[in-house]
Amino acid sequence: MKCPFCGHENTRVIDSRPAEENNSIRRRRVCDECDKRFTTYEKVETIPLIIIKKDNNRETYDRSKIEAGVLRACHKRPVSANQITRLIEEVETQIFNMEEKEISSSKIGELVMSKLKDIDAVAYVRFASVYREFKDVNTFMDELKKMLDK
Repeated sequence: MKCPFCGHENTRVIDSRPAEENNSIRRRRVCDECDKRFTTYEKVETIPLIIIKKDNNRETYDRSKIEAGVLRACHKRPVSANQITRLIEEVETQIFNMEEKEISSSKIGELVMSKLKDIDAVAYVRFASVYREFKDVNTFMDELKKMLDK
């Protein structure tokens, strides 16, 4: 690491500790040339996940969009904030474990629906009705029948 004061390339780490809730490492360094101290932060480099929308547009992954959809589906339902957080974290873990650079929004929607189905049937149907864009009562009833048959 180059010294920010004199530009000398030989510096030593004199202290390391976790930072940002263990998401990075804070390092205190000293320059072997000018003896000045400075701080650096080391962080995992992440490649942004790209979401392929239904219209084939692409955008970067945004957790808040999943949160908003799940919160709308669970509005006035007996689903706790912890259950919602756990659901979102499980979906996010599955998404990132796929280790793909691009993923379709439909795949994310299916993951969310599979988790919601286990938590609350009404929230599941609400989410599915928006996600699958039910055009009329018949498609809505078809989805309900599928649920009741299982």
